[in-house]
Amino acid sequence: MERENAMNHLKERLGRHILVFDGGMGTSLYAEGIPFSQCFDALNLARPELVRSIHEAYVAAGAGILETNTFGANRIRLTEANKVENLRAINEAGVLLARDAAGEGTLIAGSMGPLGKHLAPIGAMRPDEAHQVFREQGEILVEAGADLLIIETMTNLEEMLVAVRAVRDLGAPVVGLMSFTEEGKTLFGNKPQEVARILGAEGVAALGANCSVGPLGILEVLEKMVPASPVPVVAMPNAGLPRLVGGRYLYLSSPEYMAEFARKAADLGAAAVGGCCGTTPEHIRALAASVAGRTPRRVGSPPVVEVLETLSGSPPSPAPFPAPPGLASHRAPGFYEMLGRRFAVSVEIDPPRGLQVERFVKSAIALKGKGADAINVADSPLARPRMSPTAFSHIIQREAGIETILHVSCRDRNLLATQSELMGAHALGLRNVIAVTGDPVQVGGYLKATDVFDLDSVSLTRLITTLNRGQDLTGKATDQPTEFRICVAANPTPVDMQVEVDKLWRKIDAGAHFIFTQPIYAAADLERFLERVPDLPIPLCVGILPLRNARHAEFIHNEIPGMSVPAEIRRRMQEAGEAGLETGVEIAIEILREARPLCRGAYLMPPFNRFEMAGSILEALGDRS
Repeated sequence: MERENAMNHLKERLGRHILVFDGGMGTSLYAEGIPFSQCFDALNLARPELVRSIHEAYVAAGAGILETNTFGANRIRLTEANKVENLRAINEAGVLLARDAAGEGTLIAGSMGPLGKHLAPIGAMRPDEAHQVFREQGEILVEAGADLLIIETMTNLEEMLVAVRAVRDLGAPVVGLMSFTEEGKTLFGNKPQEVARILGAEGVAALGANCSVGPLGILEVLEKMVPASPVPVVAMPNAGLPRLVGGRYLYLSSPEYMAEFARKAADLGAAAVGGCCGTTPEHIRALAASVAGRTPRRVGSPPVVEVLETLSGSPPSPAPFPAPPGLASHRAPGFYEMLGRRFAVSVEIDPPRGLQVERFVKSAIALKGKGADAINVADSPLARPRMSPTAFSHIIQREAGIETILHVSCRDRNLLATQSELMGAHALGLRNVIAVTGDPVQVGGYLKATDVFDLDSVSLTRLITTLNRGQDLTGKATDQPTEFRICVAANPTPVDMQVEVDKLWRKIDAGAHFIFTQPIYAAADLERFLERVPDLPIPLCVGILPLRNARHAEFIHNEIPGMSVPAEIRRRMQEAGEAGLETGVEIAIEILREARPLCRGAYLMPPFNRFEMAGSILEALGDRS
């Protein structure tokens, strides 16, 4: 009876008006100087005043539900943090601190996250063992006075089901939130509608999505989840994607953008909204104001029809750059050697998520036929697993007959493995590399995966230069020097321009041969950047990422750190409606024409494997000699 009353009370509140959860606890603690390496849950005992002050800030901002600082306070994770002897005390304190800060009518949600170990058969954790761990934490939270339990940031639906079944009879309503990738699926491939049907049949009071992706990604999940869910739906996105700025991770989506997200989520039928990583009291204040007085309702959403047409045009090419010193003179000419002799263009193709490469090879052949000079191959962008970029680059060169430019990330390999990878790539015939730092693992949301980052993009550039001189990382001579052309990245619209400029010069000093910029949406942005780096001694290629639709434009502008899309372009994409692809290509060509006199080539990044967009841009460039 107690559980039934609690469930009915929560459902009644969810049906009466849109509830507002709080924002990110972990990133709020991080903002206060607590490193990610520290056990945040243990701060309930070590720094209770800090945890309480964060709760109080969210209450003042308008949050009607506070989550306890107990996300990782289960036996598995606390054992790893050497805090398991305080398991009960940490969870009890988490509830009491939230209760102390709560205003009248504010609900306390006992937060429970993943165990940090994969369930069998993928991992070694048996479901019955996981059941006991979830049960233990859930019992403590409910006994301490939590009004409901929220099981969140789950990437495996099977683990979610184990958790729900372990705690659903404890007398408190249960809310289950899954995390989704940018493809709109869980890491294990479950679609939103599948999650809604399966989880909704397990007796949860509400279900939904949180973390992993930003507001736009969550909205796309809601479109499919709400119509399929038999219970209210909750939406709690991150504040966009994190960016490393001055040694700290920052989430840069504005409070205004979160407010717009909340309005759209309500239109789609969300019964409750809140924030996850990177959201602050300011985000929650804006979010709460945007849904004040709203009553949840469910509506559908029409499919997006995409259209693409070919455009044309051709400006002049600049004079050639001299060949870089220090490399073997017998090296066959490649993409770098084209720069200046013609307006060289590379197109990005991400490696497949599985083993099938035929479609990608055919796309590379088609792009070559339309005038592509090289194919960029990224290294697991957004920290999501894909086929080895080195192997995929080799396949593309062998099967499609076009040169590749291999991204080399510092995230996954230590210093020794990075050198080995480069030597292997050279042995396979790869001669172009882009030295990038790489997205941190936390962006991809992979449990138990770790960042390496023995190097950054500057020191990686220096390492490749050393190999080109015929030396290994210890300074010992190798049997022969490598012949890599080294590309580095630059961002014309950074958060901190001086930091970006200084880093680019360090890359050049380390031995970089040419530059690819991040995407721009106004040639004036590139012009302003080049004013800060006059007399570049190496060629620069401008990055062009054509917009797919209005949502894509808003996502880039509001959720990708260091990138912006001018209001006029966002307006054009909005007005384009179903002709978004056509308009996106048209805008990309306009930007490229304006930027062409400022650069020596282009780097095309067709979104969502829409390689035909890159093909249309290539055709539009016409004669590039």
